[in-house]
Amino acid sequence: MADRIWAGWRMQYVAGLKDGVCVFCDRPTQPPENDDANLIMRRDARCFIMMNRYPYSNGHLMIIPYEHAASLVDLPRAVLHEMIHLTQLCEQVLQQVYAPDGFNIGINLGAAAGAGIANHLHMHIVPRWVGDSNFITTLGNVRVIPEFLEDTYRRLKPVFESLSAAGSKRELR
Repeated sequence: MADRIWAGWRMQYVAGLKDGVCVFCDRPTQPPENDDANLIMRRDARCFIMMNRYPYSNGHLMIIPYEHAASLVDLPRAVLHEMIHLTQLCEQVLQQVYAPDGFNIGINLGAAAGAGIANHLHMHIVPRWVGDSNFITTLGNVRVIPEFLEDTYRRLKPVFESLSAAGSKRELR
């Protein structure tokens, strides 16, 4: 008989995928007072930054266009430019707060490519450390996240705010 690791929080994710509401369209329409609960770090003109509620590692962020589109070719150039600019900002913030050894940055286009929300394109930035995958990830297909999401949010949010006020290291040209 196989061992079981209970992850009751996953039911919220599974149920949310079936309710017909796009979380990436819904969350930014809620008032900014809900940003903490919705894990929204920053709102810009064309995109917003949100923590991944089901992360691969601490600090797993997503850059999401407000425009509901499934493919890069469906987005205007200005949106794509802002996505990359915000990815730079995320890299800067995550480097300052977590000092990772590297990053995975990417977009999964379509369900076959691994997109959990395939109809609304979004960019992932995942901080990585040498040796951050251990036997439980490799053998058990289980991720161990050592910090609560709320604690991660409280660590990152003020850095986003201070960099937003001061301007990021490199401005979009």
